[in-house]
Amino acid sequence: MKIVVCVKQVPDIQSERTMEDGRLVRGRDDGLNELDENAVEAAVSLAERHSGTVTALTMGPAEAGDALRRALQMGADDAVHVLDDALAGADVGVTARVLAAAIRLVESDGPVDLVVTGMATMDSLTSMLPDALAVALALPALTLAAEVECDGATARITRTIGEHTEVLSAPLPVLLSVTDQANEPRIPNFASMKAARGRPVRTVGLADLGLDDVRPATAVLTATPRPPRAPGTIVTDTGDAGERLAAFLRGRGLA
Repeated sequence: MKIVVCVKQVPDIQSERTMEDGRLVRGRDDGLNELDENAVEAAVSLAERHSGTVTALTMGPAEAGDALRRALQMGADDAVHVLDDALAGADVGVTARVLAAAIRLVESDGPVDLVVTGMATMDSLTSMLPDALAVALALPALTLAAEVECDGATARITRTIGEHTEVLSAPLPVLLSVTDQANEPRIPNFASMKAARGRPVRTVGLADLGLDDVRPATAVLTATPRPPRAPGTIVTDTGDAGERLAAFLRGRGLA
């Protein structure tokens, strides 16, 4: 079984974020997207059960290579880094198109059975990439998986949508996106971190992928810093705090 897992380097969700020229400033507190850790774990676990291989794939600046190294430490066999200055500011449509081309490049030495992603990235939180990538690859999409099963020919997932639990399946090849409920990502030990140093990372640009007309369809026109939070009001309870709280909520249409 041949698996490609898509990963992304993102700013720490707790860090202060800034924009420059309509783009998110990166490289300060960046790390592997937390939800992509679940995707890597799902991919490596499936490969271990089915004697498969895992290729980690990312698109981004040079610093994005750190996400690939983490994926290799978690058990991926090799990695592909799409690195090209022309991709700065890429939207989800461009990202899906470029990742699809990179996956086809991986397929040059054999078909890919599974493409695995996290359910979302913590920088934009659109959750659009898995479906957009499935469309670009013309693959069925089994998304938001809380449980994943695969018998080598068919993938089967269980997911919860609102109050409903769904069980979906599709024949391979297929794209999967997993939630943080799907597994508990492994923590690399010293041996796996050492082994990861010797695993190959291939760097490619748009020309290598046969893409020379990549243009995002969207752009950030303006961005303003988040205003500072106003100081809260401390109420000393003198016996009427409940009434004052109720009046406060009513005044804001919350009660």
